[in-house]
Amino acid sequence: MTTQPPFTVQRLSWLRWSCTTALGLSVWCAGAALAFDAQGHRGARGLAPENTLAGIEQALAIGVTTLEFDVVLSAEGVPVVSHDTAPNPDITRDASGKWLQSRGKPFNQLSLEQIAGLDVGRINPASRYARDFQNQAPQDGERIPTLAALFERVKRLGAGHVRFNIELKLHPRRPDESPEPEAFVRAVASVINSQGMASRTTLQSFDWRVLKASQSIAPGLPLSFLSAQLARFNTLAEGEWTSGLKLADFEDAPTMVAAAGGRLWSPHFNDLSQATLARARSLNLRVIPWTVNEPNDMARLIDWGVDGLITDYPDRLRAVMQQRGMVPPPAVASPPATAGLAPPAPRAEPVRFGVAPDLR
Repeated sequence: MTTQPPFTVQRLSWLRWSCTTALGLSVWCAGAALAFDAQGHRGARGLAPENTLAGIEQALAIGVTTLEFDVVLSAEGVPVVSHDTAPNPDITRDASGKWLQSRGKPFNQLSLEQIAGLDVGRINPASRYARDFQNQAPQDGERIPTLAALFERVKRLGAGHVRFNIELKLHPRRPDESPEPEAFVRAVASVINSQGMASRTTLQSFDWRVLKASQSIAPGLPLSFLSAQLARFNTLAEGEWTSGLKLADFEDAPTMVAAAGGRLWSPHFNDLSQATLARARSLNLRVIPWTVNEPNDMARLIDWGVDGLITDYPDRLRAVMQQRGMVPPPAVASPPATAGLAPPAPRAEPVRFGVAPDLR
């Protein structure tokens, strides 16, 4: 017997209508019409260097609803785009072109000038990370952009329909590498507001302290409550990631998110079942799981009725959407190719450092 999905797939599409500009031009409009959120994780990590302008352009060229990426603060307190609170040796070369042999100084101890000297345009071929993302095309010379520079690039490309899901990276066990939640929110919100992106931006974090701070400092910004209940990464059990809340005190994860004031829950996709999705719906939560890379998983979750998916491969998600009769988000024309992809670098010496597994 086939179990019917709790929500119809037909609603999971982009809706289109015609708008007229002041110049009388008919244009495509989006916003409130959004029903399914196709998010490019760190841009398009499976295809292009993560959290770089090249990766953002790749995701836009494929067509995504939302650009998902991460931010930390520099020593000056400027938001820069990085998943890690310190330079990751798997993807980082120094100003001389040599691979880092260990985690670098935390970004909050590095100036913008120092950060600008780091090359994050390819994965170290000697790392385990390279085996995970064999299809990622390198772009040597890619730098770590500021949040403001990313917004400017999206504006320049004319991607006025695209939203931003910005993950604020804090680590409760590394307080020396993480800003105070309130200061972090203020710095990021300042850039969002100065760039006119408040109506298009969601803030998310595994560290719910920063979401709690956002609720008072930037109450107009939507929030996404990230969670993981994995064997080696469980953010709900002890309270350190969740501003003191513990799963044992609640019926389930959706109830815990709702108690924290959440309206959008973003769990690891393997933590989600039809029962937990139904529970989230009963609490009026939207649900967008991370990071979903296999087409079979994408299809299953879409059939269950999730509100969107975060993926390293927006091209795969686009194909699955089309197979299900869903209208994918529009693609944004790539900029003129001024330089082709650089040839692969010579294989580096085997790494001799240990890096914690990258879970998202």
